[in-house]
Amino acid sequence: MSGTVVGAGINRVDGPRKVAGAAPYPSDFNVHHQVHAALVGSTVAAGRVVRIDTAAAEAAPGVIRVLTHLNMPRLERGPMTALGASPPPPMQDDLIRHYGQHLALVVAESPEQAAAAARLVAVEYERTEPLLDVLDPKAPQVIDPWGTDSDRGDTEAALASAEVKVTQTYTTPDNTNSPLGLFATLAIWDRDRLTVHDTTQWPSMVKETLAAVFEVPESSVRVLVPYVGGAFGAGLRAWQHVILTVAAARLIGRPVKLVLTRPQMFSCVGHRPDTVQQVSLAANRSGELTAIDHRTVSSLAMEDDDYEAVSAGSAFAYRCRNVVTRDVQARLNRPAPCSMRAPAEGQGNFALESAMDELAYALAMDPLQLRLRNDTDVDPRSGLPWSSKALRECYQVGAERFGWSSRDPEPGSMRDGDWLIGYGMAGCSYPWYSVPCSARATVSRDGSALVLSAVTDIGTGTYTVMTQVSAEHLGLPLGLVRFDLGDSDMPAAPQAGGSGLTGSLGNAVVDACGRLVRRFAELAAEDGESPLHGVPPEAVTAGGGRVHVKGESSRGESYIDILSRNGLPELSADGSSTPASPEDLGMAPSGAFGAKFVEVRVDRDLGLVRIARVVSAIDGGRILNEKTGRSQIIGATIGGIGQALFEDTVTDPGTGRIANGTFGDYLIPVNADIPDLDVVFVGEPDRFSPIGTKGIGEIGLVGIAAAVANAVRHATGRRVRSLPITIDDLL
Repeated sequence: MSGTVVGAGINRVDGPRKVAGAAPYPSDFNVHHQVHAALVGSTVAAGRVVRIDTAAAEAAPGVIRVLTHLNMPRLERGPMTALGASPPPPMQDDLIRHYGQHLALVVAESPEQAAAAARLVAVEYERTEPLLDVLDPKAPQVIDPWGTDSDRGDTEAALASAEVKVTQTYTTPDNTNSPLGLFATLAIWDRDRLTVHDTTQWPSMVKETLAAVFEVPESSVRVLVPYVGGAFGAGLRAWQHVILTVAAARLIGRPVKLVLTRPQMFSCVGHRPDTVQQVSLAANRSGELTAIDHRTVSSLAMEDDDYEAVSAGSAFAYRCRNVVTRDVQARLNRPAPCSMRAPAEGQGNFALESAMDELAYALAMDPLQLRLRNDTDVDPRSGLPWSSKALRECYQVGAERFGWSSRDPEPGSMRDGDWLIGYGMAGCSYPWYSVPCSARATVSRDGSALVLSAVTDIGTGTYTVMTQVSAEHLGLPLGLVRFDLGDSDMPAAPQAGGSGLTGSLGNAVVDACGRLVRRFAELAAEDGESPLHGVPPEAVTAGGGRVHVKGESSRGESYIDILSRNGLPELSADGSSTPASPEDLGMAPSGAFGAKFVEVRVDRDLGLVRIARVVSAIDGGRILNEKTGRSQIIGATIGGIGQALFEDTVTDPGTGRIANGTFGDYLIPVNADIPDLDVVFVGEPDRFSPIGTKGIGEIGLVGIAAAVANAVRHATGRRVRSLPITIDDLL
C-alpha cells in the first residue's frame, strides 16, 4: 500500500452530487401508486382519550384510511439495541403521555389532502395534571439503569476536611437536534417483503426493529438511506412515526409516505434532556483535587427509555482519589429525549468545567494550571494507562495559539471601548466507543473496487474517509474505488453516532481489504504462470493496482491479470471488527480529548455577548482526512456556541406544549454569530484501535459551553450557571 492516501485533506467524494442537488434524501423518494400520511397529535400532556371522532376526516377528499388506537393493530415493542430499548409501539391504548403524542394517522392520495383531513379529527380528553418539572417530587425516578454511577474513596470525608471547596448547582435546558432535513419515511410492502426509505443513522437497527415489530424475517426487510439531511442523534431510533407508516402501508396495500412537519420534529424525534446538576469540588491549597462529587437529575419520558450518564465523565476527567457520580432520571409528561450531539458529556462537562473555573478563582490560580496539575496518564477508574492521551499537549498548544498568557486574571480588567473582554477555557473528553461491524470488499476485472457496509453518512465524511482507507489498503488510486453505504442488505454495521463508527467501520474495512488482497495472493501463488507462483500470501502486499512481494514492487501481478487468468469477473472478501478487551491489552481505551479556549466580548451596557475567537485543540488519534476532520470540529463548535448562548426548547409549564417548536422561534447560531474558528489536531494514533483513530464527531461540542461561561465570568465578574447565557443574566 502507498500509505499516502489516508490523512490527505481530499474533498468529499459525495460533494459533487450534493451541490448539484442530485443526492437523494429520504423525503426525495417516491414510488408508483404511493399515498401520503399526516399525523394528528395530542393537545394535552396527560390524561386519556375519551372520544376520537374521525368521521369528518374519513369523508374528506382523497382520504383512504384513518388509524387511531381503536383500529390500530396490536404490536410488540421492538428489541433492545446497543443504545437502549426501542420506543414503545404507537397508538396501542387511550392514554396520553405527552403533548404532541400521535393519536391518529390520516392516509390520503396527496400530502395536502392528508394534512387537511388531519385537521378535521376531533378529540375529547379526560385531563390529568401533567408532570413537567425535572425536580417535581411526584415524578417517578429511574436510578442508574446501566451501572455507570461511580463511588471511589471517601468523598464525604474529603469534602468535610477540604482546605478549599466549591459547591454549586448548574442547569441545562432541553435542546432540539433541528436538522435541516425533515424526517421522512416511505414504506413499501410487496407481499411479506418490506422496503423502507427512512431518515435514520442506523439502517441495521431499523431493519431488526421492523422485523420484530411486524413479525417477519429480517431477510424480508430492507432499509435504504443513501443520504441523510442531518440528524445529530435524532436518527438513532426507530421512532413511532416509522412504525405507523409501515403499519399503514401493510393495512392499505399501497406504499405510504410520511414527512414530518417542523413542529413535529420538536415533539416526535427526541431532544437533549434538561438537567439539574450539583457539583462539589475539594482541593488543597496547591490545587490538587481531593474530592469530586457530581450528582444530576435529568428528564425522561413516561414510558420510554433513553439513558444519559450525565455525570459519568467526571469519574475519569481528573486525577482524584475520592469521587462520586450519581445520575437520576425523572419520568415526565414530555416527549422522549434521545441522543443529541455529545450526549451526556455536552451537559455534564458544562457543570464540571464551570466548577473547575470557580475552584481556580477560589484558589487564586490560573484555570489552565489547575487543569494541568490534575491531569492523569491513567484511567482513574481502572488504574490502567490510557491507550493514548495528549490532553496536556492540547492545553499547551491551544494556549499558545490562543495567547492565553496575555490574560489578565482580574475579572472585568480587559476592555475595548464599551466591550468587556473575557478569556475562558475548558478541558474536555468523550468516551471511547466501539461495537462489532462488518464490510465487504470487491475488485472487478476492470480494476475498480467496491467496498460496502450498511452504515450511513450523516455529513461526517464516512463516504470519503472509507474510500481513502479502502484505496490505501487495496493499493488502488482513489478514482478506482467506490465506497457504498445506506442499505441494510449490505454487511451489518453499527450506528453513525457515539463517535464510534469510524473506528469500528475502519477496522472492518481494513480487515475486508486485507482478506481480499490475501485471496488475490493465494490465487497468484497457485498459478504456475504468475510471477508470484509459490510466494507465501503473507509475503505479499498491495500497491499500484497489483499484488507484489513486500519490498520488491517489480515482482507482482495486477488484479486484472489475476482475475482474467482465472476466468473470474470479480473477487470479494468479507471483513469484520470486534472491540478488544482492555484487560487483554493492558490499557484503558482512550476516547478523544481536547482543550477549548474562547474569547468573548460583552457590551457593558446592553449585556450583549459576542464570540470573538475560539481555539479547539483536539487529540483525535489518527486523522483519516484532515479536511473532513476539521469540518467536524467546526460544525460541533457551532453547536456548542448554540448550546451556550441560544438554544432552549421551552415547554409551557401549564400545558406541556413546546412553545418555540419552529425555526422562527427556536434560536440557533447563524453566520453572523460565528467568528473564524481555529482547529488544531495533536497527539498520535491510538494504540487500542488497529487503524489508530478516535471518534471526533462529539468532542468538538464538549467544553464550548463551559469555556464561554468561564469567559463571560472573566469579562463581567458574573458567574452564570444556567444555559443558555442571555442578556437577562448580564444586566
